[in-house]
Amino acid sequence: MYNAALRAVRPVVVRSTRRSTPSNAFRALSTTTPRFSGPAPPSLYGEGAKPGEIPSDEQQATGLERFQLLGEMNGVDSFDLEPLDSSRVGTLEDPIKVFSLDTSRIVGCTGSPAESHELHWFTVKKEKNRRCPECGSVYVLDFQGVEHHDAHHH
Repeated sequence: MYNAALRAVRPVVVRSTRRSTPSNAFRALSTTTPRFSGPAPPSLYGEGAKPGEIPSDEQQATGLERFQLLGEMNGVDSFDLEPLDSSRVGTLEDPIKVFSLDTSRIVGCTGSPAESHELHWFTVKKEKNRRCPECGSVYVLDFQGVEHHDAHHH
């Protein structure tokens, strides 16, 4: 009978205790090791120089600079720096294709032939093509990236 009385009173006591004392709740942290589904991506951090040595570019480069340096060492052009085709005006039936690994790319148009008007910058997206406001040349994105690769960005 004593236990039945305690069960009946316990919710009231717990609620009143929670209101009168400040909450010092701690969140439990996971201590398990992360699990990967495949091999780790290549490191974009150099190993650095040994103490007393001056590091080379290969040893100290990080991020995009290291990505470009590793590409050059393997004979691969990491970034597309070639100018777009300016020998013709792109049309809706035959637009000028812009290579991209992302769903959008900023394009600068100088007209056809090259340098026939001022430089106009605009963004070409995967969903639709864009037309230069000065010469009317049509550009379309030639998307070569991974679908939904940027889905984690908000």
